[in-house]
Formats: sequence, C-alpha cells, structure tokens
Amino acid sequence: MEALGINLGYLIVYICSFAIIFIVLRAWVFGPLTAMMEKRRQTIAQGLEDARIAAEARANAEKEAGRIIAEAQAKAAETMRDATERAEHVEEEIRAQAEADVAKSRAAALTELEGERNRMLAELRGQVAALAIAAAQKLIGASMDEKRQRELLAEFFSGVKGGRVVVLADARDLDGQMAEVTSALPLTSEEQEIVKRDVLARMGGAATVAFKVDPSILGGLIVRVGDRIVDGSVAGQLDELRQSLR
Repeated sequence: MEALGINLGYLIVYICSFAIIFIVLRAWVFGPLTAMMEKRRQTIAQGLEDARIAAEARANAEKEAGRIIAEAQAKAAETMRDATERAEHVEEEIRAQAEADVAKSRAAALTELEGERNRMLAELRGQVAALAIAAAQKLIGASMDEKRQRELLAEFFSGVKGGRVVVLADARDLDGQMAEVTSALPLTSEEQEIVKRDVLARMGGAATVAFKVDPSILGGLIVRVGDRIVDGSVAGQLDELRQSLR
C-alpha cells in the first residue's frame, strides 16, 4: 500500500474518524432530523385530515341548516295558511251570525208589524160594520135589523155562513199538508175554528192551517193548498164578473 502512496495508519485513522463522524451524525443529526420530518409529516397529514373532517362537518352543517330552514319555511307557510283559513272561517261565522241576527230582527219586526196591522184591521172591522149598517139604513131609508146586518157583514168578511165555509161547499177534497187561508180582515177566534174545521175535513185532518190577512181581496176567503187555490174572495168574484162582461 505504501507503493501506492497510501499510509495504512492514516487510512485507519481516516476510517475511524469517518465512522465516528457517521455515528455522531446519525445519532445527533440524522435521527432527530428524521424524527422531526416524520412528526412534521404526521402533523401535516393530521391537519389535512382535520381539514377534510371540518369540510365534511361544514357541508353537513350547511345541509342540516338548509333542511331546518326549509322545514321552518314550510311550517311558517302552513301556520300562515291555517291562520288565514281560521280567519276566513271566523269571518264567515261572524257574517253568517250577523246575517242571521239581521234576518231574525227583520222577521221579528215584520211579525210585529203584521200583528199591529192585524190589530188595526180588527179594530177597523167594527168601524166598517158600523159604517156599512149606517149606509144601508140610509140607502133604504128604513131601519134594518142590526143583528142581521152584522151577520151579513161577518159573512162578507169571513166567508163563513151558517157555521160553514162558503167557498168549500162545492170544492173537491184538498191534498196537502199545509193550508193557507187569506181573509180581507182578521178573523175572530170562532171564525178561525170554523174555517180550520172545514179545511181540515177537506184535507183528511192531518194538516196545518195558517191564517193570513190581505185587505186587497175585499172580502171572502182564499184557501191555498200546495199549487191548488180555492178563490172565494170578493176581488176574485169581481174579476170573474169583469171577464164575463168582456
């Protein structure tokens, strides 16, 4: 080796020095550096994993927030719709109640007016009877039996003669469940009972009779059962007379 110019002693020293330096570097430099790099790699990997998890959590949170917002909007819309429907229902009930109250008040007022009119017409019936009797006496120039005159006037206004309803004397049987009897002036209780008896007899007894006052018929009675009308009024008789004269 000396022929090659290499000193064995120096070579051994160099080898030992290199080995010592390698051991020192490996123990004090490469090892800590490798450990630090591995730790840094793990830290970066953990950071990336945390970032991925955070991104997924954010995406899930945004998705859940969207779902919650959609549910809240749907619930709000449903609540608004229910509130609107309830408000409309309450409004309809209030309107219906108001209309019912108005109709009830109108019906009560009409009933009261009808009763007052019938009361006044009942009072007027006596006055008409007195005037008619006075006119008849003046017309014939002599006194007539007042009782008979009152009977004739009662027959004229009530359509009842000899305890029977004149208009029903020749009428066929009536078919229905409700009868309406119209007179020019209110009938007395006794006259109503007679009329009701005769009408029910024509209807088979199982029916209801209602009384109505209409001064325009002048006298007599009109009996209406369903679509059938039995007209025994003075106005009806005058109209028939006018038709026959034409």
